[in-house]
Amino acid sequence: MSSALTTDNDPRAAQDGDHGQAVILSIDAMGGDNGPATVVAGLALFLADKPDAHAILHGRKAELDDLVAKRRFGKRVEVRDAPDVVAMTDKPTHVMRHGKKTSMWSAIDAVRSGDAAVCVSCGNTGALMAVSMVRLRKVDGVNRPAIACLWPSRNPSGFNVMLDAGADIRADQDDLLTYALMGASYARNGLGIARPRVGLLNVGVEEHKGRAELKVAHDLIGSAAPRGNFEYIGFVEGGDLPSNRVDVIVTDGFTGNVALKTGEGIANLISDLLKQAFKKTPLSRIAALLAMTSLGRFKKRIDPRRVNGGVFLGLNGTVIKSHGSADATGVAAALSLAYQLAKSGFTERLAARVASAAALAQDVGQEDAPSKAADEPKGKGNT
Repeated sequence: MSSALTTDNDPRAAQDGDHGQAVILSIDAMGGDNGPATVVAGLALFLADKPDAHAILHGRKAELDDLVAKRRFGKRVEVRDAPDVVAMTDKPTHVMRHGKKTSMWSAIDAVRSGDAAVCVSCGNTGALMAVSMVRLRKVDGVNRPAIACLWPSRNPSGFNVMLDAGADIRADQDDLLTYALMGASYARNGLGIARPRVGLLNVGVEEHKGRAELKVAHDLIGSAAPRGNFEYIGFVEGGDLPSNRVDVIVTDGFTGNVALKTGEGIANLISDLLKQAFKKTPLSRIAALLAMTSLGRFKKRIDPRRVNGGVFLGLNGTVIKSHGSADATGVAAALSLAYQLAKSGFTERLAARVASAAALAQDVGQEDAPSKAADEPKGKGNT
């Protein structure tokens, strides 16, 4: 345990990695709104910058073979036939009963078998989480997995981490403590932040505000911070999501998903309003030409495609959910995130970190609020 946690706390962990070994990603090529052609186009963008990356594409072989042949990927891309597709309207229960021949199921199984390091899918979120939980199983000590997303911020990295972004609408104090540990590990390995600053989302920063479980979680996370090797800054508000005073924002899935969708909508609104303003008159068009470089930087900074990819945390394997409407640029961004996490050995480090959550909760005063995680039988990864 100690060696794994030391590696996780090493600020070099996100940059190091086995450079002599290929990174293999498993990709659900049929999921998403834009079809496999967009997924393959995004894969081409990604592979152009990552010479040590390989991919396994899952989907209808006849269709994928034609798309892959046009790109001349050579031996870097393998196609695995999966005749069925999970539709965006399919219920998770239906997929669990009838989805074993789908591209989504096949893509996740490649991670389970060790053929690939990370799975990426643009498909149905509920189905992807359900299949991932059944095929990969939860890490010991995790009651509810979480989806972590990247949020554009004023930090040097350009992003903050927020979780849960919609895996489960509920979260008690023990879940929020686990989210804090997982989010800190993600920030280290995904963003290279040696000692992440963690905040708990609330309706105010005052300690007397918020629901009862938030107040208990506030104490638990604060007490766990020294051993978890992160800095707990206390409660944060919605306005802090893009700020530079925090690196990881912890919340329940209902609040996190509403915040995420609101932020994406506002970013698109700002972009559309700027386009309309600069096209309104001849003078405004001239102004747009003069400001083209600055506008380009601004557009890139708020572009939701750059932060495409929610990471499922708390599973025995890494799964990334890309937006269903992602274009080639968005798919490439999700694949780049998958590559970064694979290079860092993120799955193993996260499992080691989460396995200590029950012990942390017990050590920081769970006598007054017994932890479900502490009551569970210890798995082989626990100490």
